[in-house]
Amino acid sequence: MMNLQDALYNWLSIKVVHEARRDDQAALDTYEFFTTILTEDHKLEEIEVEVDDPMYIVNYVKDGNKEQKQFPIELIEALLVQIESEPKYN
Repeated sequence: MMNLQDALYNWLSIKVVHEARRDDQAALDTYEFFTTILTEDHKLEEIEVEVDDPMYIVNYVKDGNKEQKQFPIELIEALLVQIESEPKYN
């Protein structure tokens, strides 16, 4: 099983891509895949994201406890930048 830190990082990265590219079916499918990992494998609930520059903050409930992880905006948005700079995806 993927560790929680990696699952959250991947989920947030593809969430940003999905929100920027609503017509991208692959982004939607990947976002749903990582959402399933978070909710079924890691049993997270009430997953919410906020931005507090320079960080994305992911708030969630795990085992009845409110928790959060932070990720640098630049790191999370790197996947979107890579996709959008690749001509075959545009």
